[in-house]
Amino acid sequence: MVFLTRRYRFSSSHRLHNDALTEEENARLYGKCNNPFGHGHNYALEVTVGGPVEPATGMVMNLENLDLAVEEEVLAPFDQVNLNLDVPHFRSVVPTTENLCLEIFRRLGRRLRQAPEDPSRLERIRLEETSSNFFEVVRNPETPPGQEEPESESAWRIGR
Repeated sequence: MVFLTRRYRFSSSHRLHNDALTEEENARLYGKCNNPFGHGHNYALEVTVGGPVEPATGMVMNLENLDLAVEEEVLAPFDQVNLNLDVPHFRSVVPTTENLCLEIFRRLGRRLRQAPEDPSRLERIRLEETSSNFFEVVRNPETPPGQEEPESESAWRIGR
């Protein structure tokens, strides 16, 4: 198995706020990230796929296919937007970078599974929020192929 990691960049704004909590609880929990006007980040995204090297091409995955999947599933919907207002998923989910990481993994996992002729699979998403914070979702090695989007998140590990 060989792993391929590709790096992308996008910028988004968000407000960390949970409507189920009071204003005081939100302020205490999220601090300055609860600013009513939001704040932004210049994210660096690493996408790792893994699989056998295809003998005919010498590649794990065609970079054009990976770039197109990331463009359509991540960059187009998440770049230069307010996550709370412009991304339907985050109207009901607090757009922490942990949740953003999980959503990117779901979207790319689903998209990359649609190419059955390609034996590679999504292995890891690493999302750098600042020079001090990054978050990862890693496919659980016990998850069978084609199960990258499980009913529960037990098939993923998330870390900081």
